[in-house]
Amino acid sequence: MNALLDAVRAGRHTSVAGLLPPLSEADRRELVPELTALRKEIRGWGWSRRWDEEHVLRALHLAGAVCHTGAAAAASWIGARDLRDGRGGPDIEALAVLLADREPAWRADVAHRLAARTTTVQEDYPLIRALLEDTAAPSPTDDAFVHAWALDAAAGGRSTSGGAGGRDVLRGRRRPRPLRVVLREDPAVRELVPMLFETAEPAPSLGWYDDPKAPDHWPAELADLAAEGVVERRCLVDGSVARLLRGGRANQLAFYADLLDVLELTGDERAEHTADWIAVAADAESPIAGRAQLILSGLFAEGRLPADRLAEMSTAVLFRPEKKLVRAQLVLLGKALRRERGDRFVLLPAVASAFGHADTGIQERAFKLVASHLRPEDGALREELAFEAQQLSPALRRAARELLGDDMRDGAEGDGDGEGTLGAAAAYEETLPAAPVRRRLGGGAGSSGGDGGGSGGRSVAETVELVAALVNSSAPDMVETETALDLLVRHAYRDRAALAEALRPALADRHWVSENPEGGSGWTDPDHLDGVEVVAAAVLGRLDPRSLRAADRNDGGAGSERRCIHDALDRITVARMHEAALRILRDDPLPFLLAMPSWDSGSLEPGDLVERLAEYGKSGASPAAVDFAQALLRVRLDPQAAPAAAALGTPWGERLASWLTTAGVDSGPVKYTRTVHEGGAAPRHWWVDRRETVRRIVVDAAERPALQQGFPRVFHEFGRPFDGRGSRCWHWRGGRSARLAALPEDRETQALWLLPDVTACATVDERGAGELLSLLAELGGTAGPVLHLAVATGLGARHAEDRLAAVDALLVLAGRGELDTHRVGRDLAELLSLGTVKPNRLADAARTAAATGAWATTWAILAGALPAVLADGAVRGAGELLAVAADCAEHSGATGPLPEGLAEAAARKGTSQLATQARRLRTALADQPPVG
Repeated sequence: MNALLDAVRAGRHTSVAGLLPPLSEADRRELVPELTALRKEIRGWGWSRRWDEEHVLRALHLAGAVCHTGAAAAASWIGARDLRDGRGGPDIEALAVLLADREPAWRADVAHRLAARTTTVQEDYPLIRALLEDTAAPSPTDDAFVHAWALDAAAGGRSTSGGAGGRDVLRGRRRPRPLRVVLREDPAVRELVPMLFETAEPAPSLGWYDDPKAPDHWPAELADLAAEGVVERRCLVDGSVARLLRGGRANQLAFYADLLDVLELTGDERAEHTADWIAVAADAESPIAGRAQLILSGLFAEGRLPADRLAEMSTAVLFRPEKKLVRAQLVLLGKALRRERGDRFVLLPAVASAFGHADTGIQERAFKLVASHLRPEDGALREELAFEAQQLSPALRRAARELLGDDMRDGAEGDGDGEGTLGAAAAYEETLPAAPVRRRLGGGAGSSGGDGGGSGGRSVAETVELVAALVNSSAPDMVETETALDLLVRHAYRDRAALAEALRPALADRHWVSENPEGGSGWTDPDHLDGVEVVAAAVLGRLDPRSLRAADRNDGGAGSERRCIHDALDRITVARMHEAALRILRDDPLPFLLAMPSWDSGSLEPGDLVERLAEYGKSGASPAAVDFAQALLRVRLDPQAAPAAAALGTPWGERLASWLTTAGVDSGPVKYTRTVHEGGAAPRHWWVDRRETVRRIVVDAAERPALQQGFPRVFHEFGRPFDGRGSRCWHWRGGRSARLAALPEDRETQALWLLPDVTACATVDERGAGELLSLLAELGGTAGPVLHLAVATGLGARHAEDRLAAVDALLVLAGRGELDTHRVGRDLAELLSLGTVKPNRLADAARTAAATGAWATTWAILAGALPAVLADGAVRGAGELLAVAADCAEHSGATGPLPEGLAEAAARKGTSQLATQARRLRTALADQPPVG
């Protein structure tokens, strides 16, 4: 065998490096097929040869790179990921030496091809620089190569030596050098510096500094290169401004802004880019926009910013939400108006851009600026400002009418008599989002052969397609899962053999479908199957009936280990799957499922269930215990359907009639005890730091015997006492929304179970419960005190997405006429006093709710919550919450006595937000006649 191949197979890469130089070009080409075959062979090596693989790959990589005589083939081999061992990487030093004798054009071609490979260019950067040595070829300008060049330079230029090359350093003859030395010794610096401003993403190493003016950091060194004439100054200035205009995260753009600071732009350079600074001030992130604003302010001070450009800038900046930027712009406008009064015709309309700002303090500043510079003879200007003043808050609109007089007309123009003005607000009308519309599943009662709105009517092929999609889904939908389960049961009842024949090829990729999946018994373990796979495996005969849990064997009895409610909900789904599968294996399949929901919320219409029980009676089938029990918990409690159920004359019909009329005696409104608990922040979650002590509301529920008597044992957990303090819960967020369908007509119980999770979202860095809270509000049953408490707690969640979901839940209840605003207000007052809910978070949620048009609803809630905040005026966010309350009171024309503590807060001296907003709220309420 060839000595080189022997060395490669033995993994002697040092020997390979010595055997390659004597080979002719023809000899090298002849070895390529053998090396390619070995590469393919290594891919099939097992774990037992993992120690050999590292050395063999290194040797093979070296041999193949040298033996390939074409530039494209050599670059492809060098850059191949499968040839790079995970420890030492490719032998870059040996490659650089062995390829040094190739033609310059060939080396340059390989170098450019390697530079274009984004995944390996950083690792291959030393080799690329070595290959380019003495070729006179231009440097690559690919983004990844420019990033690698910047990184190498910042790290001390390990890959380049004095003059041009990389081979000396590769041989260990150079140590890291200062950045200033690296840049001045690199012949490619003139080509590559401009590319720092052209890459799609900034090179991360550009930001490796604390002080941009410190030597040996990119900003300072580039400025020095420009001063020395090595790079063009205009390239740095224009490039940095262009990058700021392109936008991006502030931390990515900080380097370019710092570089401009270090360059100390002249007045002409700053003035030349006036339009660019205005664009950056309008659209960039706040820190970068602030820098542009400072530059423009400097131009104004130098007299280089005319009034029309200042107005253009102001219109953009005053639209921004950052109050610091807006206040600074108003200060600048005030200086301009005082310097040249004739500019008011251009600048005051720009000031009016702030009339629509979300912060009423900003509106007031802008209005005062207009009032101080508007003159009586400014008729046309007054009319223009009157139009913009429609955006002011109601209190400021009244002041604007006094200033602008008859020009302050309502945009609606009233009835044409000229009396309609913004100073006299029209009667307020609350606008609430429409309540979500439920989707009916199936075709309605009786549409599927008398099965009461079930999923029947779909063919075997459609059923198989749905099942195949579900078993390969990471997050199966509740409706799709219920539909697939019902369809499997139906078709197994009609023709199990035909269903099995269609299922087998569709599920051929599942591990349990083979004839002998467990290597001997021929059965698969149902505990290793997910969802509808259990029923599908039963149809295919892959389950042992003895491995399935019958309803009376399920865990959850009095003597079983206590588990979290999430586990209890999951076990119901598993029990229904096992129950249906067991009936199939015992040749007593169910005709269809009784608990198949009628609506996408999981609710079941009582008429549908009566029809299904009637069909069971006609076919002589007996309902399955778990399926029937789940149907009872899903059925909408309508006593008018009880006579039809009793008329069936079956035990199940009588049970349904009793359930509809009595709601299971004591299974109705949950009986609970509400207390305040002080201790670990979220004891039900094992991953939370329990050293944090918080006070929170805890709701404990009493035992509910009706949910234990006459129900299979798997349901008994629902009737056992619930400890609101909770216990360790090992369940993650995924899939929990499907658990709501277990009791879709009992929101109070579900809210009781969810409250500890929602509380954790407010007190610690937990998230995700808000999503369930939003879904919970759309279910049926009583919207009682526990649900209201859960919604109130969610309004103070730490993460914005949970607060938004709580707002959704609030608006759903309001849209359905189920929201008790006074109860939510009282709950919030208690939660604020306990510290469970923070005022600034509540302010954000309340602002979001009010912005939908629910000003009166939001005010009714805040009116009850404010006394708890006003009792301690120093609490963070109190002023922000008062601002939202004032907005709501002004927009809705709220009436009623002042909230307790508001008068004292309004009487405080000073201009703090708390005092200012308290006075504003007091004024808004005082303008309305008191109630009672």
